[in-house]
Amino acid sequence: MLRFQHSEYLWALTLLLVLQLAFLGISWWKRRSIRRIGDTALVEKLFTGYSRKLFVLKFLLIFLAFFFGVIGLANLQKGSRMEKITRKGVDVMIALDVSKSMLAADIQPDRLTRAKQLISKLMDKLDNDRVGLVVFAGNAYLQMPLTIDYSAAKMYLSTVSPDMIPTQGTAIGQAIQVSDDAFNKKERKHKALVVISDGEDHDESALQKTRLAFDNGVVTNTIGIGSVNGSPLPDPETGGYKKDREGNTVISKLNENELKGIAAAGKGLYQHLDNNTDEVVNTLVNKIDSMEQKEFGENVFTDYNSYFQYFLGVCLALLLIEFFIPEVRRNKVSAETPVA
Repeated sequence: MLRFQHSEYLWALTLLLVLQLAFLGISWWKRRSIRRIGDTALVEKLFTGYSRKLFVLKFLLIFLAFFFGVIGLANLQKGSRMEKITRKGVDVMIALDVSKSMLAADIQPDRLTRAKQLISKLMDKLDNDRVGLVVFAGNAYLQMPLTIDYSAAKMYLSTVSPDMIPTQGTAIGQAIQVSDDAFNKKERKHKALVVISDGEDHDESALQKTRLAFDNGVVTNTIGIGSVNGSPLPDPETGGYKKDREGNTVISKLNENELKGIAAAGKGLYQHLDNNTDEVVNTLVNKIDSMEQKEFGENVFTDYNSYFQYFLGVCLALLLIEFFIPEVRRNKVSAETPVA
């Protein structure tokens, strides 16, 4: 199994786009400046030692060095020893709403980001529990089956975005069914489901699916995110807010009634997430810890071989090569001896 020990460092790879844009900008500025002076080929000859190829080569070396440096800092690892670990805990499935209404900014920085922060904090406290992830919008999908590998779980969580499900909506009922199917059907307890959503689109099947899941031993908790007064939705195409057909700004509101009804049908808790992330997490953990627990064993990697040194070595080598490449082309000195 391959993994990155510090996967959060991989976000630095987005700076490669900044480097590329800077290179293109400088190249465009140089070409425009040369064209203003006169014929491009003739003007370049007038610049003693100027070499466009060396300029491009030095940029490519820096670009690659940055890439390998980031991979090295993230520390690519491969599992080297697997052990069977016996734990006592509960199976926890998290169903996360990834519809575009979760991009509303009535809770900073936006609903989806705060929900992911809550899930990450929740995973930090679920030391002896298996955790899984379901994502839903107009459809629901099992993003990650139950596992005790929290590092892998956080990697899955970091990839979650509204773009992963093109069909819009809030199919809470389907999410509950997919979560129920992900549990062990032979058991009738030790199961907890956490639904995180703004509940905006009413799902008539949600209560029925929640009751069926409870009959299978699943206790369903819900977390409402957003404000009951609502917030406009950003429109990435226009840079403004989404409009309906009549030209009115679309307002996304938290539907607390539906989420409270689901929690009641699933014999769980409903909580509203605003700025009280730690309080919500602690209350939810206390609820899960109060459930009857089970012993289960799972094969996990306990030791990993790290390969950061190879990537950092390549990074250093590329930087050294770039350092010793001259910025200008050396002109050849004529071997002829001038006549006195």
